[in-house]
Amino acid sequence: MALDKDLASIQEARDLVNAAFDAWKVWAKASQEDVDRVCAAMAEAGFQAAERLGRMAHEETGYGVAAHKKIKNEFGSRVVWESIRDLRTVGVVRNDPARRVVEIAWPMGVIAALVPSTNPTSTALYKILIAVKARNAILLAPHPSAARCTLEAVQVMAQAAERAGAPRGLIGCMTQISLQGTQELMTNKRTALILATGGTPMVRAAHSTGKPAYGVGPGNVPVYVDRSADVEKAARYITASKAFDCSTICATEQAVVADQPIAQKLAQLMQAEGAYFTDEAQTDLLRKALFHPDGSMNTATVGKPAPYLAAYAGFRVPEGTRVLVTRLKNVGRSEPLSHEKLTTVLGWYDVNGWEQGCETSIALIETGGRGHTQIIHATDEQVILAFGLEKPVFRILVNTMGTLGAIGFTTGLMPALTLGSGGIGGSITGDNVTAYHLMNIKRLAYEMVTPPMEALLPGEKPSGPSPDELEQAVRQVLNEILGSKA
Repeated sequence: MALDKDLASIQEARDLVNAAFDAWKVWAKASQEDVDRVCAAMAEAGFQAAERLGRMAHEETGYGVAAHKKIKNEFGSRVVWESIRDLRTVGVVRNDPARRVVEIAWPMGVIAALVPSTNPTSTALYKILIAVKARNAILLAPHPSAARCTLEAVQVMAQAAERAGAPRGLIGCMTQISLQGTQELMTNKRTALILATGGTPMVRAAHSTGKPAYGVGPGNVPVYVDRSADVEKAARYITASKAFDCSTICATEQAVVADQPIAQKLAQLMQAEGAYFTDEAQTDLLRKALFHPDGSMNTATVGKPAPYLAAYAGFRVPEGTRVLVTRLKNVGRSEPLSHEKLTTVLGWYDVNGWEQGCETSIALIETGGRGHTQIIHATDEQVILAFGLEKPVFRILVNTMGTLGAIGFTTGLMPALTLGSGGIGGSITGDNVTAYHLMNIKRLAYEMVTPPMEALLPGEKPSGPSPDELEQAVRQVLNEILGSKA
C-alpha cells in the first residue's frame, strides 16, 4: 500500500536525518586535509555545473535569467569556496598565549537547510559548502516549485564529495516535499541547527521549532543618490542591478531616493540604460498586478522581465526596457509599491537633501527590510558616514550594486547567499552567514591568577594576603577611583 504523501515525506525526512547523523559521526573526526579536499572537489563540481543548473532553475521556476543564474552558481561555488578555503575548522584554530586560552573548533551536527525558489541552485551550492567545511552534515528542503533543480545541485555536490572521500549520507535532499516533511526535518531530535533562507513564513517556521536557527527574510532596500554622487555610474549600476536575474536577490534595489539637484539627470541617464518611467495610470495598473488586495505579493509576477510585467499589467513599453520605474509619494501600508518587489519594478522618491533622503530611506526600511541593506551613491564622506550611523541595517553599500555588493561579490563583505538582518530584523546575526557561523568553539582556559582567599580553597593555607588585608587593598583602590564616596 502506498504511503500518504505527507507520511511519505515525514518518513523520508527521518531516514535522511538518521543517515546524515551516522555520516556526521564519521565526518566529525575528519582531518583538515580531508575537509579541504572534499570541499575543493565540491566547489569545482558546482562551478563546472553552473550553466546547466542555471538553465534548469530558470526552466523549472520561470524566474529570472538563465545566464544570470549561472553567475550566481559560480559565485555560490568557487567564490564562496575561495572565501573560506583558508579557514581552520578542525582542532586548534587559535592560541592566545597572553590570555592562556586555546580555541578548538567543534561542529554543530546535522543542519537542516531551507532553500528558496528564487535562488534554488546557488543557495544549495553555497549552503552545502559552508556546512561541510565546518564538519557538519546537511540536508536540504527545496521549495516545491524548484524541487528538481535543487535536487540536481545537491546531487552534483554529494557525488563530488563522496568521490573525494566524504561518507555517504553526509549531504542529502528531500524529494517527497510537504510542509509536514519539512517540519519533521527541522524538529527531528538529531537536527542540530536550521539554516533558513526565504520568505517571512518560512523563516518564522524555522524560528518556531525551538532549534537554533539562522533565519533571514525579506529586504526592502532603498538606494539614496546624493547630489555629490557620480550620477552616470549610479544610473548604470541601479538599472543593471535591478535587472540582474529579474531582481530575485533580496538585496536588490527596491526604491530610488533621489536628491533633487540630480534627480532629473539621474532619471534621464537611467532611461538611456533601459529604465521606463510609468505614468500614473500605469503605476496604478502595476499596484494591482504585483499585489493582492490583502497586500501579499502576486507570485505570478516574481522574477519576470519588465516587458512581461507591463503586458501582464495591461500596457506596453518600448523595446529594450529592462526596468519599470514608478514615481511614488507615500511609504507604508497605503502604498503597495513601497514594499519589497522581487521583480523588475522600482520605486522612485524625490527628496531635498541627504537628511530627507535619510528619513525616506528609514521609512522604506521600516516598511519591510529592518536590519537588511541600504545603498548610497555619494562622494561626500560625511553624508556616507551619516547613512552608516543612522540606518537600522547591517549592510550599507557605498557606490556599488545592491545585488552583487551585499552578497560580497563586488565588496569586501563575506561571500554569502544568506544575509543576516540582526536582532532588529528577527535574526540572530547581522553577518553574511558563512562557515564560521556553523561551528562552535571550545576553549581551554589555563589559570592566570591564583585565588587569594582561604574561603575559596578550604583546607589550604593561603599564599596571598589575608581576607582583611585583601579587603583593605580593595577599599584603597576604590577610594582612588571613586574618591571618598567608597
